[in-house]
Amino acid sequence: MLFSANLGFLWKDRPFLERIKAARAAGFTHLEFHDHAQSEDVEALKDAINGMPVVGINARMGPTNGCAAIPGMEAQAKEDIATAIAVARAIGAKAVHVMSGRTEDPAGMDLLVARLREACDEAPEITMLVEPLCPQAFAGYFVPSLEKGVEVIEKTDRPNAKIMYDCYHMQRTGGDILARYEANKDLIGHIQIAGGLTRAEPDDGELNYGFLLPAFVKAGYDGPFGCEYNPRTTVEEGLGWRDAFTR
Repeated sequence: MLFSANLGFLWKDRPFLERIKAARAAGFTHLEFHDHAQSEDVEALKDAINGMPVVGINARMGPTNGCAAIPGMEAQAKEDIATAIAVARAIGAKAVHVMSGRTEDPAGMDLLVARLREACDEAPEITMLVEPLCPQAFAGYFVPSLEKGVEVIEKTDRPNAKIMYDCYHMQRTGGDILARYEANKDLIGHIQIAGGLTRAEPDDGELNYGFLLPAFVKAGYDGPFGCEYNPRTTVEEGLGWRDAFTR
C-alpha cells in the first residue's frame, strides 16, 4: 500500500518546504498539498519535491474554502483554477481539487459544473477533483455529501472529473464507507483517510482501516491513500499505524 503525506495537515508547525523534507525522511512515498504550493517559488518547490510524486493540490481555498460555486465570484474562480493548473503542470501534480466554497445558492450547481468543464477541457491530463465536506466540519459548503458530489460529477460529464473520497467526511455523512465506495468507484479519483470522528491518526476512532484499506484495494483502488489527519502528538510518533500496513 502507498501513502501520501497531506502537507496541509502534517507538520503544520514547519515552513512548507521543510514539510516536504520531513515527509521524505518519514518514509512517505507520495505528497499532496492544499494551496500552499501557489505561494512558493516554483523552482524551489521542484527542488524540495526532488522527484517525489505529487498526487494533487488544491485550488485557492481563501476564506470561503474556494469559490467555484459562489455567484458573483466567477472571475476569481477561473483565476484560481488557472493558477492551480499552471502550478500542477510545473511540479507534475496529477490532480487539482476544485473547491466550490460556502454557499447554498442553487445557482452554484451550474457555476461549479461550468468551471469543472472548463478546467477538464483545458487540462485533460490532470484529474479535477471535487470533495464532499461534511457540515460538521464545514457548515454551508456547497458539496456537503457524496450524493451531491456524484450529481456534480455526472453533470460535468468529463472523464477527468472525479470525486475525492475522504473517509472522515464520508463517515459523518452516511457511513457505509466501503459499500458507498464500491457503488461509486468509477467516479472516485482519490481516497483520503483519518480517524473516524477524531480526525487523528487512522488507528484512532471508529473507522477500522485494517478492514477498509485492503477492501478498497480488493475493490480496485490502486492509488496512494492520502493521509489527511491531525496528529495526536508528532507525526513521527504516530506512524505505527502506517508501518503496520507497509511491513
